[in-house]
Amino acid sequence: MKTLILGGARSGKSRLAERLARESGRPVTYIATATAGDAEMAERIAAHRARRPADWTVIETPLALAAALHAYARDDGCLIVDCLTLWLTNLLLANDEQAFAREQQALLDALDDLPGDILLVSNETGMGIVPLGELTRRYCDAAGWLHQDIAARCERVLLTVAGLPLALKGELP
Repeated sequence: MKTLILGGARSGKSRLAERLARESGRPVTYIATATAGDAEMAERIAAHRARRPADWTVIETPLALAAALHAYARDDGCLIVDCLTLWLTNLLLANDEQAFAREQQALLDALDDLPGDILLVSNETGMGIVPLGELTRRYCDAAGWLHQDIAARCERVLLTVAGLPLALKGELP
């Protein structure tokens, strides 16, 4: 089953994905897309690492997400991708339009064929005002379009608010 988990900052989306992965009873591979560009982000990454069970396989891939999904998806496994919006940011900041389009399409194509349970975590950014600046507007648009495309490919879409999951598509776990 493919599940998209959306939510705002500190909404509980990563914890929900981690809980669903533990409850699946399957071997878990955690695909992390974050990079530690500053001390505060390094602290966030460390907190996520400390929370994960030691027997989970962790793959760090800031750009080549589809390749990692193909390499680690298994019929009897569970993959967590945390998170799509950090991956999208990495692609936007790489300033390579061809890579951006290629990687995004590769992800969408991969989702059609991947075996096992896939939990995709992402930030819902389109619920507020759109900030000034071309890059931030482009980011909000790209995230919204990506979420729509991924939601169409997932059996379940959950929104987390204040740590509470709401089913937008499919059933609550």
